[in-house]
Amino acid sequence: MPIPPRRVALISDIHGNVTALEAVLADIDARGITTVLNLGDVAGKGPRGSEAVRISRQRCMTTVRGNWDDFLPVSGGPDVPAEIRWWHDELAEADRRWLRTLPLVHDLQLSGRRIRLFHASASSVYTRVHFHHTSEQFDAMFATTELTGPGPAPDVVAYGDVHDAYLEVDDGRTLLNVGSVGNPLDEPTACYVIIEGTPDGGPSDPFGIQFVRVPYDIEAEIAVAADLGMPQLTAYAIELRTAIYRGAHERLGLG
Repeated sequence: MPIPPRRVALISDIHGNVTALEAVLADIDARGITTVLNLGDVAGKGPRGSEAVRISRQRCMTTVRGNWDDFLPVSGGPDVPAEIRWWHDELAEADRRWLRTLPLVHDLQLSGRRIRLFHASASSVYTRVHFHHTSEQFDAMFATTELTGPGPAPDVVAYGDVHDAYLEVDDGRTLLNVGSVGNPLDEPTACYVIIEGTPDGGPSDPFGIQFVRVPYDIEAEIAVAADLGMPQLTAYAIELRTAIYRGAHERLGLG
């Protein structure tokens, strides 16, 4: 009897946007998917990091550590920018401990393909790889490093970090960015990925990757941030409404 396929949802870069997270999880539930894997950056930039941590701990089978998960828990001192301290202080001490102990990588296998998940790159949570990468950067995403640990090279790599969903295939290897749930910078709609394949199957078994866009109430999320007195509110609102990175707002006359 054929083994039924398994579907896994990949989410990333929630950034404290619980309104978007709840919409994405509702869509995942409606599709009958029960396995959710989180590629990191749970808190920071948005107003409800602690609640995003709580939901992630409850709903995600695995969460890997992102750059914000790595630095935010230890960024509560008087010398850090006020907005960083606000996002740090909004987290409970238990949230900070959990974020700092998250694994850096998670591997799984479907339809004979080794699938590797990490936040930003195979070398560091702070190494950024955009869709306009070089061929050397593409190859490096599949490398065996101190971060990934020993083992065979992956066939598929999925990551987050840049908030810009894309998929690229080269020489039999698939690289994809799953986009962002809470702070997308390609279009102002929450994004996640579904991967589907046969557990313990071979390369001849069906395998699929699907990008899913989920609309959510952006104005409600902005209102929450305003009610909580979150710093950087104007930049946050523009990013959510336009998907334009805040570093470009002044140049473009936004805000």
